[in-house]
Amino acid sequence: MDIMQSALEKHYEWNGKIEIISRANITNRNELSHAYTPGVAEPCLEIEKNPDLSFELTRRNNLVAVVTDGSAVLGLGNIGSLAAMPVMEGKCALFKEFADVDAFPICIDSKNTEEIIRTIELISGGFGGINLEDISAPRCFEIEKRLKEKLKIPVFHDDQHGTAIVASAAMINAVKLAGKEMNNMTLVINGAGAAGIAIAKLFISLKIGNIIMVDIDGIICNGDEFSNPAHYDIAKLTNKDKKKGSLYDAIRNADAFIGVSKPNIVTEEMIKSMATKPIVFAMANPTPEIMPDKAKKAGAFIVGTGRSDFSNQINNVIAFPGVFKGALAVRALDINEEMKLAAAHAIANSVPVDRLNCDNILPDPFDKSVPKAVARAVANAAIESNIAVIKEFDIK
Repeated sequence: MDIMQSALEKHYEWNGKIEIISRANITNRNELSHAYTPGVAEPCLEIEKNPDLSFELTRRNNLVAVVTDGSAVLGLGNIGSLAAMPVMEGKCALFKEFADVDAFPICIDSKNTEEIIRTIELISGGFGGINLEDISAPRCFEIEKRLKEKLKIPVFHDDQHGTAIVASAAMINAVKLAGKEMNNMTLVINGAGAAGIAIAKLFISLKIGNIIMVDIDGIICNGDEFSNPAHYDIAKLTNKDKKKGSLYDAIRNADAFIGVSKPNIVTEEMIKSMATKPIVFAMANPTPEIMPDKAKKAGAFIVGTGRSDFSNQINNVIAFPGVFKGALAVRALDINEEMKLAAAHAIANSVPVDRLNCDNILPDPFDKSVPKAVARAVANAAIESNIAVIKEFDIK
């Protein structure tokens, strides 16, 4: 039985992947009086006087809303909010399993940017953080930007920043193995959507020498006209030499390639045209831009994909549970660049030196020490960058 059919049968069996578990014992009248009326009135009145006490008197301190409109679900596209529910439930289950963070799916039946922003704003008081998920570009940029301005809790679009964090961690270790220097490297990113732009911005913070972005129309160059407003900003930060042309032109002599685009668009000839010891992260799912065996045959030094059946899987689950755990631990007001970089370095450093090799540049997703290491690094970065409400934390 293939995985798709067996997964469908499992979902019928599970009848949902998450459930609510009470943290309070309610087995007699005394316990009922404490958990509910009349005793519950007292914490309500305390929160009325000081809303910040909602983080201490309710589960808000450990509760994340996983929010989607269903417009860009995995490799399925615009399937709608209801059809996106199994993915959102799965994300919530991962939060709990990997970082003991409680999460709840919120599927908004609207594609209107203003309605989505307002809906999330109105419900935000019940959560400690907002994880935006599977919202199509370019609306996802505006939604995240506006919510970050409005809310005093972390807002994180995982398709952008989770991907960027794990790709950065992988690149840190790949560069180390290849004996290259970040500031002398040329990196090509094919796919200038939400993930591609977020990767580029975080790689700029990593001090990559030159980044060349490529989309369906070719190399992105400052001064060109774009249909996506986000391309104007990223064009100013990339392609220092103002190179023009196609993906083939961009990838020639490049040190590294990252694909967040379409299947089978990178050829063996393109890999052969790259600099020595080329690093290739072909992350299109389920079929990468070039299959690992072909990339290696053409001379790729290190190859990563988004798939679990190949080595070096660039998987967001290595990042987002720990990122939110750390942010929640210090009641961070945002998830900023410093926190993302701290997460990337924590992930990279989680691979023991004696196990770091071309087929093992990222830690095992099931290594439970990784989310804790990421959480500690993120919490410290939040404190150091002055966006943490709590200055001391204990992440065990």
